[in-house]
Amino acid sequence: MVKVNKKYKDRLFRMVFNRKEELLSLYNAISHSEYTNPEELEINTLVDVIYMKMKNDLAFLIDDVLNLWEHQSTWNPNMPVRGTLYIVEEYRRYIEQNELNLYGSRLITLPIPQFYVFYNGLKEEPDCIELKLSDAFSRVHSELEPCMEFKAIMMNINRGHNEGLMKQCSTLREYAEFVARIRERTKDGTALGTAVEDVMDSCIRDGVLAEFLSIHRAEVFEVLLTEYDEQRHIADEKELSRREGKEEGRKEGRAEGTLEKAHEVAVNLFAKGISAEEAASICGEDSSLVAEWHREWEAAK
Repeated sequence: MVKVNKKYKDRLFRMVFNRKEELLSLYNAISHSEYTNPEELEINTLVDVIYMKMKNDLAFLIDDVLNLWEHQSTWNPNMPVRGTLYIVEEYRRYIEQNELNLYGSRLITLPIPQFYVFYNGLKEEPDCIELKLSDAFSRVHSELEPCMEFKAIMMNINRGHNEGLMKQCSTLREYAEFVARIRERTKDGTALGTAVEDVMDSCIRDGVLAEFLSIHRAEVFEVLLTEYDEQRHIADEKELSRREGKEEGRKEGRAEGTLEKAHEVAVNLFAKGISAEEAASICGEDSSLVAEWHREWEAAK
C-alpha cells in the first residue's frame, strides 16, 4: 500500500511538467526552438510569496526569456490581470537577486516576459486566443491611451486541439488523452474514484504517461479527486448565482414595468452570466431590444 502525502496540494499539470526535461520539451514546441540542455532552465515558480500570498503554476528563465505558465480547467478572462501581478513579483525578485540598481544612470536589462495559459476546460474555445490586460480597463475615458499592457496567450490543450503542438510535445498529447479518458468515464456515470483507477490502468497499458503514472499513481489519484471537487464547487456556485439572478430579475421585473427598470434588470442579469435570451424572458421585453442592450453592455465592459 502506497501512502499518500495528505499535504500534497499540487496540480496534475504541474506534476506532469515538473521535470526540466518535460518542461523544455513543451517550451521548444511552444517557441519553435531546439534547446537540448534542460539545465539551461532556471525555475522561478512563485510559491507562497510573503505578504502577497501568491502562487503560480510554473515560471522559468531560459536564454533571457522569463516564462510564466498557468493551467486553467475553467474559462477565466482575468488571466492577464493575474499575470501582471505575477510578473511584477518575478521582476522584483530578479532585480533583487541580480543586485540591479533602479536608481542609477544606466538602463537595467530585464528578461523578456512570455505568459501562456494552458486551458482544458469543458467550454469550447479555439486553439489559441490572445487576452490583454487592457481588456479589463474602464471605458469611461476611452480617449486616454493606457500606460501599460500585458498579454496572455491561451492555448486550448483539450484532445483534438492544437494538433501541431501536440505532435511536437508527446507529453502534452498524452496529458490531454489522459484527461479526456477520465471525462469520458465519468460522463457515463462512473464514480470519479473508479474512473481514475480504471483510466490509470488503461493509460499505463497503452503507454500514455505510463512511466509517470506508474511512479506517481497515489499522488495522481489524490490530486484528481481534489481538482474535480473544486471544479464541481465552482460550477455549483455559478449555477446558484445564475438562479438567484433570475429570481431577482423576476421580482424586480414584476415590481417595475417601465422600460428603464427593465434595462437596469437586464444589465444586472448580464453581469451574472445570464444570456440576452433568458434576460428577455425574465424582463418580459422584446428579445431584439434586450439583445441590443446586451451588445451595448459588452462594448462598455
